Amino acid sequence: MIEFSLKGKEFISLCDLLKIVGICESGGQAKAKIAESLVKVDGAIELRKRCKIREGQVAELDDQKVKVTL
Repeated sequence: MIEFSLKGKEFISLCDLLKIVGICESGGQAKAKIAESLVKVDGAIELRKRCKIREGQVAELDDQKVKVTL
């Protein structure tokens, strides 16, 4: 599991998170994966590209998980 620190921010958008941690090569690829119902947040499929991911939430794509921490 990858851990991502918000570094004092309140949230990060889902598409940005997937791009920053390297699961997706670009924001466009991240948005496409989300639109194809391939991304889960806390175990549920998430279709909102700009979904606000906050501390404690876990995003998942292709058996890779990202836990968001402060």
